[in-house]
Order: sequence, then structure tokens, then C-alpha cells
Amino acid sequence: MLRSERAPIKLKLLPAIFAVFLSIGLASAQKLDPAQWSLEVESTTVPPGSQVQAKLKAKLAPGWHLYSLTTPPGPIPTQVKLAESPAIAGVTIYQPPPTRKFDENFNSDTETFENEVAFILVAELAKDAQPGPLELTAQVRYQMCDDRQCLPPRRKTASASISIDPAAPSVQPSIPANYSAVVQGSQPVRAAITPVADSPNQPSSLTGGLGWFLLAAFGFGLAAIFTPCVFPMIPITMSFFLNRQNGTRRDSVVQASVFCLGIIVLFTSLGAITTAALGPFGVVRLGSNPWVNSFIAAIFVAFALSLLGAFEITLPSGLLTKLTAASDRGGLIGTLLMGLTFCLTSFACVGPFVGSLLAASVQGERMQPLLGMMSFAAGLALPFFLLALFPSWLNRLPRSGGWMGRVKVVLGFVLLALALKYASNVDQVLQWNFLTRERFLAAWVVLFALPGLYLLGFLRLPGVKPQEPLGLPRMLIGAAFLIFAVSLMPGMFGGRLGDLDAYVPPPAADAGLTRSGGSKTAWLKNSYAEALELARRENKLVFVSFTGYACTNCHWMKANMFPRPEIQEALSRFVLVELYTDGTDEASMVNQELQEKKFSTVAIPYYAILTPDEQVVATFPSLTRNPQEFLRFLQNAGTAVAWKQ
Repeated sequence: MLRSERAPIKLKLLPAIFAVFLSIGLASAQKLDPAQWSLEVESTTVPPGSQVQAKLKAKLAPGWHLYSLTTPPGPIPTQVKLAESPAIAGVTIYQPPPTRKFDENFNSDTETFENEVAFILVAELAKDAQPGPLELTAQVRYQMCDDRQCLPPRRKTASASISIDPAAPSVQPSIPANYSAVVQGSQPVRAAITPVADSPNQPSSLTGGLGWFLLAAFGFGLAAIFTPCVFPMIPITMSFFLNRQNGTRRDSVVQASVFCLGIIVLFTSLGAITTAALGPFGVVRLGSNPWVNSFIAAIFVAFALSLLGAFEITLPSGLLTKLTAASDRGGLIGTLLMGLTFCLTSFACVGPFVGSLLAASVQGERMQPLLGMMSFAAGLALPFFLLALFPSWLNRLPRSGGWMGRVKVVLGFVLLALALKYASNVDQVLQWNFLTRERFLAAWVVLFALPGLYLLGFLRLPGVKPQEPLGLPRMLIGAAFLIFAVSLMPGMFGGRLGDLDAYVPPPAADAGLTRSGGSKTAWLKNSYAEALELARRENKLVFVSFTGYACTNCHWMKANMFPRPEIQEALSRFVLVELYTDGTDEASMVNQELQEKKFSTVAIPYYAILTPDEQVVATFPSLTRNPQEFLRFLQNAGTAVAWKQ
């Protein structure tokens, strides 16, 4: 009795210990601040419509260096902007010549400043600027490194005041001869001032400081709940806690804490070990690995057949005896084992989240990968904690009746459809082309129509009695399944399915093509060198799409973004090339190395615009559902190059 009563008390310390370590990590990431910024103006009184020259100075601590505004990919370049004001019409940014040398932190050449640097901002005042005081606020985002470590990106502001007076003399800017104007990201520097936002070159959620990084990691964990590997674990977890017949409210809290802490500890350890063994790309490849997808498909088929009544899945009696004995001693071991099982089952689906998260954290503080993985696992475990916290509520749910049999049958058909999705991933990655779009959709039409027919009483399976009246909920749910099945049929004959195109194989006729109405734009596939050579001959830029055979977001962009008329017209100005990174062939390995080395990311989809001599003009990470945002990226990239030339 004494041992069973003391165990929960000790467990109360675990959340506090986790909070202490998290606080230490946050404090260590923020204590170093080797750059001090200030803003000085040349003239404090200026007339409307004139130009104001200001110097943004940074004093750097000994041993630290700041990356230039134009440093090659690898470190995060310094970004300088002027805060939005109706009195300012535009700004031009100049930087002194940086020192270019090999950087061991990134294993490539970079451009840096040491000791002290001054950037020049020339702000153009609006002609209708109102007389009176005006505060200029420079906003800077930067990354710093020394010979042993790199700090996460930081944001700072520096301000200076001027007075707008129509009677003041106009002063022309005086730019030193060795300074050069800079094009940042995908926008020309002389433009109307817009609210400060992250450049599309980097995902802001992953590079906006440790706080934003951890928040993004937590959000990724919550989003991972809705992946096919994780979501089916919810009823299994419910069953696990429902089977604890004599648990009190205090026991429920303890068990929920142990289960979630087990997920955090075990998932963090598993991610760290896998990353150390395979590297960030190895983690991402788990999500498209044929063996992993085949295993998941087989598991889903087994569960589906069991739910449909083919057989019953039971644990070995010896294992059940051991788990029962563990439960009698407090059940903590069983709960930890449940957390471990959850980690192993879900890792294949959340591998892309974990890989991108770890790759984004390697340039930060030493503790950042560990803290990021803890935050990710906490987000992943939170719904299960809330679910496990109230087992008595779940026990009050009805345990008998025909509805349970109907739920099992419907879930069986849905799991068969999910198994087919994973089998399709295997087919696409290995490029067998057996599960074509038409065959896949035909199977899905049948698999989603069957539960509809079953719920409406046309298909005789356990759970629906012959003379049982058809209730309104069962009728509506059955009709919804049939409507969904019928809506898939146009895709078998060349029609687009909107968001569903992300989850089904692409049309065979679209291989290497983007269609818009009756026009088609050709894409090169896995031909990076050929694309650069073609761009040289045609005097064009190269649009590179890092994509994947089993990447749902990549499929969505190709099916729903690229065919839009305005996007199609903008893409026609580039040489287009798709580089697949998740296949088993040598080309995928080469593309992986290119993306990781040149862009320091493992995320797909990932889009880059390059000159024929491989100079990066602009990049755009991940999926976007905003066509205007993607169109601006395409248009501004060409504008930036033309302005620079």
C-alpha cells in the first residue's frame, strides 16, 4: 500500500522537472546577444518628397560574425526593412563589401561582417507627407555565429527621429563608392514599404527565434494527430483507459500524465537516435519508404478484416497475463508500454514533420533540437492526455446495441481505403504504375459506396437487422458515403478532384505536364543539369520544384495551384524542372543531396528560382493555398533579377 501511494507523488515532480529543463533551454538561447544595433540619420530636418539617408550600425562582440544581406544559402542572411509609415514611399538598402570565406559551420562559402558594420538606408518621403516629427524604425532579422556555434535568428529594432518641414533644404544622399544596393528575397529594394513580414526564403515559423520555433513544433505535433497513422490510435487509446475498471479520478490523472510523458520521452529519444543514424533526410524518407508503407498497409488491412468479422485480433495470453500483473502493481509499466507502442506506430506518418523540424533546428542553440522535439511530442500527446483524463465519461458511453456493430463495419471499409492509399505510395515510389489513378479511384468508389449501401440496408452485414427501421442519423451518414463515392467518379475520366487530388495518384497523361485549359507546359524530370543548359540557351530563369512521389502537399500544388491560368502564364517564362527526392533510385539520392546542400532544408514541396549559373534568386517553402502569394513569388523573382541587372 505504501508503495502504490507514493508512486503518484513522485510522478507529480515530472512535469515540474520538464518545465525546469525547458526554462533552462529558453534562458540559454536568449542570454547571448553579441550584436548592438543603432540608427543614425544624416539630416534631422527634411522636406516632403526628399530622400533621407540613415545608417543602421551593428557593434559585434569579439569572435562573432554577422552574415551579409547577400550571403549564399546556408546561414540565414541579414534582412533589413523599414517599418510601415504613410510618410515613406520607398527605401533602398546598401551594404559595404562583406568578407567572403569558407565557413565551417555550414561547410560552404559565406559572406560575413566582423567587429562593426553600417548599412545605409535611403528612405524616399512621400510628396504628401505631413509636416511634423517622424520616427524611422529599422527592423532587422539576423543570425550570428562564432567558430563553435550559431545562434538562432533574432529580430531587433532601432529608431531615429526626423522632422518634416516644407521649408527645409533638400539634401542628396551620399553613398560611399564601395557600397552596393541589395535585392533581398524576391522583392526589389526600391518599392512601396509594406508591413514587415518574413521573406518567403525561409519558413517564418521555424526561423523566427526559439519561442516561435517551439510554438511551431507544438503546432506540428497537434497537426500530426490527423495523419492516418495517428488518428486510428485514438479508439485504441480509449479502449486502453476504459479497461481500467477501478481507477479513481486521481489514478486517471496519474495514468494520463505517465502516458503522455512516455510519449514525450520515448518519441524524443526515438527521433534523436534516428536522426543520428540516418540524418534529417533519412527521417523524412521513412514517410515514403516502401517497406514502411507496405507494413502500414498490411496492418490496416488486418485491422479492417478484423472489424469486418473475418477474425478477431487478440494479444497472446502470456502477454495479457504479464500486462495484467503490471496493471495490478499500479499499471504504470503498461501505460509506458502503451506510449512506446504509440510512438512506433505513428513514427512513419510523422517522419516528414520530425525531419523538417530537426533540419530547421540544427543551426540554432545546442539545446534547440531537443527542445523542439519535446515541444513536438507535447503537442502530439496533448489530445491523448485530455482523452485519458476523463475515463469515467467514456465508461458512461453505451456499450451495447446495434450502433457498435455498425461503427465496426464502417471503420473496416474506411481502413481498407486507407490501406489502399499506403499501397499507392509504394506503387508510386517504386514506379510500378499498377495502381493507376483510374484503378485507385475505382477501388475508392466501391470502398466508400459499400458502407453507404450497408447503412441504408442494401448490404447485409452484422449490425443492421433486416426489419430494423432506418433512423435519420443512419440515413444521412449512409447518404454522405454514397455522395462522396459518386463525387470521385469524374476523376476516373480526367476530371480534377480539388483537395482530394493530393491523396490520389496523378493522371498518367500529366506526367511532366501542367495543364491549363487546352494548353500544356512541359516539365523536365530529374534533369537539373539539362534545365540549366536549356535556361542558358533560352536566356531564362530555372524554376525548380523539389517534390515527391508520395508527397500529398506536392500533389495538391501540382493539381490545384500550377494549372491556374495566372500561375500557368507566369510559369511559362521559366524553364521548369521537377526533382523527386523520395524515390529509391539514384536520381532521388542526388536530388536529396542537392536540396540539403544548396538550400539547407529537407522539406517538400520546396520551390526555388535560379539563374542559369545556379545563383539563387528566390525560394518558396511548402504548400500555399493563396494563389496571389505564389504569383507574387513568381513575378517578383523576375523583377528582382531585371532590377539588379
